[in-house]
Amino acid sequence: MSTREAQIREHVSNAYTKAVNSPGGSCCGGMHPQQKGTVVKFSGYEGTQLSELPADAVENSFGCGNPLAFSEVKQGDTVIDLGSGAGIDLLIAAKKTGPTGHVIGIDMTDAMIERATANIATAGVSDYVEVRKGLIEEMPVESGTVDWVISNCVINLSPEKDKVFAEIARVLKPGGRMLVSDIVVDNLPEELRRNQALYNSCVSGAVSEKDYLAGLRKAGLTDLQVRKRHVYDDCQLEALIESEIVEPSERKSGCGCGCSGIGDVDVAQMATRAAGKVASISVFAKKP
Repeated sequence: MSTREAQIREHVSNAYTKAVNSPGGSCCGGMHPQQKGTVVKFSGYEGTQLSELPADAVENSFGCGNPLAFSEVKQGDTVIDLGSGAGIDLLIAAKKTGPTGHVIGIDMTDAMIERATANIATAGVSDYVEVRKGLIEEMPVESGTVDWVISNCVINLSPEKDKVFAEIARVLKPGGRMLVSDIVVDNLPEELRRNQALYNSCVSGAVSEKDYLAGLRKAGLTDLQVRKRHVYDDCQLEALIESEIVEPSERKSGCGCGCSGIGDVDVAQMATRAAGKVASISVFAKKP
């Protein structure tokens, strides 16, 4: 691992530790920067689905979609959640696999692992749901043992996406499937690419949809499908960007979107420049 890659992972882990321990604010995908948990209302989760989960798992969800919405996970399956966070998708997967299945979360951030473990215990599924500390580029999982790989707005954060795609192919059984929600970008201005806060917010580290699919094909995965696509407008991007750049108490009032300027940074201008270039997608792939 290079120094740069290690630094990126440290910045990301610190940002998510801060987010999960904060009484307000949001991280990746936050649609209103002052309300934790608002993102799930915009990500394809059903209200009844969320009402059955521990509140902490819902409030500390920082995804950009519902990776299980279009999956066919069934009783007895083994499922891996990459970057499992506070555990929202682990618990939803557990309802599909039942106690005859096995759900494994992988996360590199201690604060997230602690939250997820507590939420798993609260939900009463500790016998068949677990979280393992590790990198999604080097999964602590045996080869060819997994029916489904899911992930919610995490692979974009990896500085070594080709390794993630190769690891997905390695751990899946023949015929195993992947369905992830993630962020892709196209023609993002270079100065935005260099912004670490935008990286933590799942924007500047993302690749294009074309390159994303090419990486999966290179790893040997087939039957690729983009099952859902949502392109962010400027107002949605504004909330997402601001949620990571500054603490709520430091924000200045601004335009009608709830936006602001931050010091010398015009968030509205950044969002306007990125609007139409950032999308959340749901991607399916299969191991031959």
